[in-house]
Parts: sequence; structure tokens; C-alpha cells
Amino acid sequence: MFKHIMVPIDLQEATSWARALPVAAEAAKRDDARLTLISVMPTSQALALSLAPGIFSFRLDEMESELAGLRVRLVPPDVPGELIVREGSIYAEILSAARELGVDLIVMASHRPEMKDYLIGSNAARVVRHAPCSVMVVRDWPVA
Repeated sequence: MFKHIMVPIDLQEATSWARALPVAAEAAKRDDARLTLISVMPTSQALALSLAPGIFSFRLDEMESELAGLRVRLVPPDVPGELIVREGSIYAEILSAARELGVDLIVMASHRPEMKDYLIGSNAARVVRHAPCSVMVVRDWPVA
């Protein structure tokens, strides 16, 4: 059914991948689809790291290594795909990558909403509203 699935991952927050990545890996295996893992360094963090020479590129490399580790642990080895690390606005980079790669499903986690999410919207909500493809939101808490 799907040919290219993408999973946005916040490497600082295990709830961003603990449930979503296994769901996406299972779908990719079932559909013989590509599985892309993407992690985005927020602009504010990138600006802070860019003040120390070499630290910014080191952190990007470190993020790619962490993504590779997740892939090895949680994705069957016969599922093709790639790893993407970007810097910028989280939701904008996710949407941009989805368009560039021709992704037809984004599988992402959503945290329990806080008041600020109702006022400004979470990254998951923005991706759902603006994605060029289907989006599956995997909750990280039980829904009553």
C-alpha cells in the first residue's frame, strides 16, 4: 500500500520513536516499502552550537550515528531506507523532506498536549495539517 514511509525522530525524547518506529518498521516490512528516519536539530540549538567551532558538525554526525543505532535495533535489516539529519524548523524540515523524497506516509508520535500546544500547535499537529501525504499519529499515552 505504501512505497515510502518516513519517521521523524527527536533523539532527545524516546517517546518520539519508542512506539512510532516499530509501527513504521512493521508497515514498511509488510508493504515492501522504503523507511526513512529523519531527525531535525532545532534552529535555536544549531545557533548555539555554531558559536563553538567544530561542535555543530560534530553534533550532526553524532545525530546520524544515533539514528543508525535506532535503525539497527528496531528496523529489520532487509527494509531499505535512509537516514536524514537536518537543521531548522522541525515541522518545516519534516514537510520539506517528505516532498523532496516523495514520501507517501509519515508515522510520528504525539505527546500528551500541554496548554502551549493548544495555543501555538505542536509539530505533529502542523505536520498533519500541511503534509503532502498521509500521516499516522501514534499516541504515546493511552487514550481514554
